[in-house]
Amino acid sequence: MINTTTNIQVLSISQKIIAGSLVLFIGLALIYGTGFVQNTALHNGAHDLRHAIGFPCH
Repeated sequence: MINTTTNIQVLSISQKIIAGSLVLFIGLALIYGTGFVQNTALHNGAHDLRHAIGFPCH
């Protein structure tokens, strides 16, 4: 029998804010960064999402 344990770490409010801000920044950088890329495959891959959030690309 294999005994597994999971350690769950509770984050403080400031740690949650930092983590959320980091995820938001990385996500926005990925979404808006593809708006300026010249690669057609990357542009078309993010095309609908950019329009859905109101980022003009044309």
